[in-house]
Amino acid sequence: MIERYTRREMGQIWSDLNKFRLWLKVELAVCRAWHKLGKIPDEALKEIEKRTFVDEKVVEKIYQYERVYKHDVLAFVSAINEQIQEYSHYFHMGLTSSDVVDTALALQIREALSLILEGLEKVIQRLRSLAIEHKNTLMMGRTHGVHAEPMTLGLKFLSWYEEMKRNKKRLLQALEDISYGKLSGAVGTYSNLDPRVEELALEELGLKVEPVSTQVVPRDRHAQVMYALASTACALERFATEIRHLQRTELLEVLEPFGKGQRGSSAMPHKKNPIHAERLCGLARIIRANLLVALENIPLWHERDISHSSAERVILPDSTIALDYMLNLFLEILEGLVVNPERMLGNMELSHGLFASSKVLVKLMEKGVHRDKAYDMVQRCAMRSWEEGIAFEKSLMEDQEVNAFLSQEEIRQALDPWSFLKHIDQIYERSLD
Repeated sequence: MIERYTRREMGQIWSDLNKFRLWLKVELAVCRAWHKLGKIPDEALKEIEKRTFVDEKVVEKIYQYERVYKHDVLAFVSAINEQIQEYSHYFHMGLTSSDVVDTALALQIREALSLILEGLEKVIQRLRSLAIEHKNTLMMGRTHGVHAEPMTLGLKFLSWYEEMKRNKKRLLQALEDISYGKLSGAVGTYSNLDPRVEELALEELGLKVEPVSTQVVPRDRHAQVMYALASTACALERFATEIRHLQRTELLEVLEPFGKGQRGSSAMPHKKNPIHAERLCGLARIIRANLLVALENIPLWHERDISHSSAERVILPDSTIALDYMLNLFLEILEGLVVNPERMLGNMELSHGLFASSKVLVKLMEKGVHRDKAYDMVQRCAMRSWEEGIAFEKSLMEDQEVNAFLSQEEIRQALDPWSFLKHIDQIYERSLD
């Protein structure tokens, strides 16, 4: 992911420096396991632990070896062996490259997901606060972009809150299911290893043993991570799309923050564009597309090929970096969101009260009017209201057939927008219990 969308902490997680340090962490855990089984002497382990390290100079040394070897793990092993020359025969003993790479990758993904979950929790709490704050902020609900029935802005936020709680569950489950390593050798048979080495080393690393591995950890685990990332990104895109629609000049009900000194257009000084919401939508497309790549990484040849490797080096850093950025950008939008309740009420009047058509329909049915007949009556009054630009209430009260069943007071009750929200407390209780 480009620097523009990379927050420092997440960027460090995916740096080569951190990657190689995690590789070393795995290798040392294996050395300690061999030591416990009597394969590495006390003095050798002590010196290996004391001498081995990874810093920027070591990273550069790894790069130098890789330019020759064309193999990053062997380059890493050679660079570390320079630090422990007389003990180098104990380092990477019995392992294949994927033992180190896949196990360390699990640790790396865990770090990334933990950071994402921190940002997600902040968004969840902010959405909860906004849902409570705007519980009674009346606005028009829309379907197909057209006025439907009254709702509140708080209900919209409550829907977002619930969706992000579901995404939190998905990410937590992905965190659990990616927390597996493998130290079982070339095709997973422990041909040059002892299963106890795997158990001891992974326990130290806080990972579980992959029950049946090949040369790699099965890639359905990584695809599950990508699905959790993509699902969360798509949720943010849904919310951002709503903000973009509500910020249109014709609506102006909700606007993303526009800071002092900010400029919206190089040509039109009046512009306040929803650029941050649009950015969220664009980045979501990348993460969603990366999910397809993760799914295609699952069917590898036989016990392993490396077609997944090059793809993962792009999609996993890019997707976690992008989502981390998106969550924090969305939080900024929520914290500075501009809400215009007066405009919401004004926009409700644009359809002359036609939002009450369903209430009138039900009231007529309750009076015993056949549903199709009632529908025709209400539709006739609604079309007159719309075509003549008169209040729906007036159209209803002047319709003799409607008046034969409904009193003027009953019509007024049906037109009360709050009559649509009589169960809002129950919805909130169900969500915020």
